[in-house]
Amino acid sequence: MGALLGLALQAAATVTSSPGLAGTWTVDLSAQSGQTYTQPMQLTLHPDGTVSGSFYQSTIENGRWKTDRGRTCASFRTSDGKGPYHSSVCLRGDRAEGQTWAEHRNFLFNWIATRTP
Repeated sequence: MGALLGLALQAAATVTSSPGLAGTWTVDLSAQSGQTYTQPMQLTLHPDGTVSGSFYQSTIENGRWKTDRGRTCASFRTSDGKGPYHSSVCLRGDRAEGQTWAEHRNFLFNWIATRTP
């Protein structure tokens, strides 16, 4: 029982030490300079290493997160009903940098997100 409690406290400490990626973000998906196109992203980092929330108004499926090598990153899948979108995002300073790959749409898109006030 003591070992289990220790593991739970260690997992909770990991989440506490890396809450920067958790929260609500505004993702800039503009394809060209001077354009504005944003979508919301909400990330919840769970102590067991899973991620839940939403991105581009789609529920996050099978998300995972990890803090390693000095950074916190998450990867997850969403869907538009026609195929999967695989996204990854890492916290970098006060912003999040990510990319989304949609094989069925033949594109890979790099994006930047800022925390929504």
